[in-house]
Amino acid sequence: MIVIPTIELQNGKCVTLYRGRINEPTIWHVDPVQRAIDFAHAGAEWMHVTDFNAVVNDGDNSDLVTRIIRSAGVPVQLAGGFRTMEHVEAAIDKGAGRVVIGTAAVRNPDFVKQAAKLHPDQVVLAVDVFQGNVVIDGWRQKTAFEPESFIREFETAPLAAILVTDVDTDVGDSDGSIGLISHLADIARAPVIASGVVRTLDDIARLKYVRNIAGALCGRALFSKTFSLPEALEVAKRDASEPVAEMI
Repeated sequence: MIVIPTIELQNGKCVTLYRGRINEPTIWHVDPVQRAIDFAHAGAEWMHVTDFNAVVNDGDNSDLVTRIIRSAGVPVQLAGGFRTMEHVEAAIDKGAGRVVIGTAAVRNPDFVKQAAKLHPDQVVLAVDVFQGNVVIDGWRQKTAFEPESFIREFETAPLAAILVTDVDTDVGDSDGSIGLISHLADIARAPVIASGVVRTLDDIARLKYVRNIAGALCGRALFSKTFSLPEALEVAKRDASEPVAEMI
């Protein structure tokens, strides 16, 4: 399993959200490009960047994202506002290693399937789950879809991965259980990336033994210095004899 450091952008700044509230960000007074370079130098194999402005359709951080992609030195997985094929093409053209599609997958699943066929192993399906249902629009809208049936809708698409966020855990409404993500990883055909459950090194230690979990996003804990990226990477190492879901 790999640990994927996360940079979340809003209005040109690194942020994290409190309980998912887009209007109440915690702002980290660091340079986003330099932080990306630092993560790469610390051993990151991949990096995840979320553009919150693009998520809520309030402009974007496109120029900053381009600088991160060009400076990081490792592949970047980009999330936020991918609603059309043109958006996907533009991100890949600027050098994004993968793009993450969530809301548009609910509203237009054929778009995601087509994007995955055109760009095999570069499209990631985002599945955000709150109180048993898939949520969209930055967790603001609950859908009627259960995550199991939603994931199965895309089982024949050549996805790079499925990014599963346990929103209940991320907003602090549970004890940090990895039960939901473990369950969904067990039924998914594509490798699963866990999001919203890493608060401590112990969470990484538990995740790395779950079948079909290939990676875990880690943002808030790194920015708040709960632990360092080298510490997280060391915990995430497996014995060579143990089966690991392959990240492409």
